[in-house]
Formats: sequence, structure tokens, C-alpha cells
Amino acid sequence: MNFHNTLINWYLQNKRDLPWRNTVDPYHIWLSEIMLQQTRVAQGMPYFFSFTKEFPTVFDLANADEEKVLKLWQGLGYYSRARNLHKTAQYIANDLNGVFPATYNDLLKLKGVGEYTAAAIASFSYNEAVPVVDGNVFRVLSRYFDIESDITLPATKKEFTALAKELMPDGNPAIFNQAIMEFGAIQCVPKSPDCNICVFNNSCLALQKKKVDVLPVKSKKLKVTNRFFNYLIVEDIEGKTLIQKRTAKGIWHNLYEFPLVETQEIISFDFISKVVQQGILSSYTITAIEECSQATVIHKLSHQHLHIQFWKIKVNNVLVNGLNFSDLKSLPFPIVIYNFIEKEEINR
Repeated sequence: MNFHNTLINWYLQNKRDLPWRNTVDPYHIWLSEIMLQQTRVAQGMPYFFSFTKEFPTVFDLANADEEKVLKLWQGLGYYSRARNLHKTAQYIANDLNGVFPATYNDLLKLKGVGEYTAAAIASFSYNEAVPVVDGNVFRVLSRYFDIESDITLPATKKEFTALAKELMPDGNPAIFNQAIMEFGAIQCVPKSPDCNICVFNNSCLALQKKKVDVLPVKSKKLKVTNRFFNYLIVEDIEGKTLIQKRTAKGIWHNLYEFPLVETQEIISFDFISKVVQQGILSSYTITAIEECSQATVIHKLSHQHLHIQFWKIKVNNVLVNGLNFSDLKSLPFPIVIYNFIEKEEINR
């Protein structure tokens, strides 16, 4: 039995029942693919249901306020995905009359849609014979065929795309793409796969050569930057607080946060006291400053580790533009700040 027959037979017996697999609607498939970039299925599923309930059509998403989109996305991370999703929905609704492009090449022109996502939509919605190549596909093919090419290199992407295209059966690219991704997701997993029960255990070259643990080859390590964020939780005599919107490009663009002092290292009470009293809150009468917790929260992003401290500051005045703490939860915050707000609300 050849590779694609074995793979598809395995898929038909073992596939998970996922909502975006029960449709060829490009809107739903596009939503799911954008959400599942850098995200596990179990984490992404509730967001898919929330979005399709709140925005049943691409017109509903296009007409939504960006803040509402970001709020619904809160906790899923990589917020540029949500902003691009919203802009692309507006383009499809307003410029394309709500009709998604029907070919791989045209899908590639959409903001936030790369080769993998374009291939997924083209094959699942329109049955175009284009292979999907993601981390799962790299892993399955590199192990099965014992390919040592470095998957961080563009040339390797072309090599694997050509191989996947060659393996793809005529007439049914969608099921092949679903099958190879699913196989990588639940059988040929990154660490300690159970090769004893694998349908390819008689033909997988990596298994025969005891190389399962070393494939695929991935040389380039991501450089992680450490940043130190000190959030000021200001409270006035009416119990109101201050927030601001992150308008600069970079992480958390257009999300809300408390007033921020970014430093080069973890700082002491004396340092923050001086900054607060001589700087950003110098126009208010400060009655108390205290660190909210002894432990610094470390929030890990793909390329940055944020060391976050929260500082409570009470002022004996009424804040200009102050907001009630209870009103904050309706706004989109980075999840690490939202979690802090929730805990604070419980303690009030």
C-alpha cells in the first residue's frame, strides 16, 4: 500500500471531530487557520466558537469595532493575527463583495495569509491541488524519508512542498492535507512518539535508523530578549484608576495597559518611588506606594520574556480620566494584565 493510501486510511479511522472540518466555507476555514497559527487546537477551539457566534459572516467581522475583535481574541496571543484578520475581513467584505479569492495565488495576496494558510483554504474550500507544509508536515516527511535538510531554510520549504505535491493523490488534495497534518499532530508528535503503534513502522526510515528524536533538523535558535515592565496601579480617593492604550508598533499594539515604566532590570521600591514622585505622577499627592506581590511575573512570548512587577500607588486626589476598576474588564488587555485585574477585583 502506498504512502497516501496508508495515511488517508489512518486519518479516516483516527481523525478528531473538529468544527472547521465539517464545512467547505472559506470564511470558517480561514478563521480556524489564522487562529491555529502558533496555537494548539484545544486552546483555539473556544475562540473559533466565540468568533463564529459573534461574527457569523465575514460582513459581521468586517463591520465590528477593532476593540471588540481584540477583546474576543484576548488570551490567544500574537495579536497582529487579530488585527490582520479584521483588516482582511474588511477588504473581502468591501472590495470583494464578501467572496473569498478562489485560488491559492489570489489567497496569498490577503493580509496575514501566508503560503500555509493559502494552501489550506485553497485545498479545503476549493479542492485545489496545493500541499500544506507546516511543522507537522516537516516532521512527518523528514522522519519517514530521513531528510536532514534544515527546516529553517527557505530552500527546505521548497523541497518539502515539492515532495508533498508528489505524494498527493489525484483528485483529493483536501483529505491528503488534512491527513498528514493530523498524523503529525496526534501520532508523529515532536517528542516520544509511540512508534510501536504507527502504521508506518515498517517503512519509516527514521525509525529504522534510530533517528526519530533528531528529525526534523532545525538549526536556528530564536534569540530571546528580556524586558522589565513595571505597571503602576494608581488609585484615587474615588477608587478610580488609570489606563493607557499601547499605540506604538510592537507587542500588544492597540491593547490597553496600566501606566508603564520600562527598565533595564528588576528594580527596587526606592527606584519606583523616585520615578513616580518626580515623574509621571508628580502632579498628584501620593499617600502610599507598595509592590503588589513579592514575586515578579514572567510572561513568555515567542521572542521576548517580560519580567512584570505591579506597583500599587494611592493618591489623595481625583485622577484626570480615571476609570472605575469594574469597567476595565470590558476592554482588551494582554492576558497577563487581565489576570491581574481579575485577582484585584476578587480582593476588593
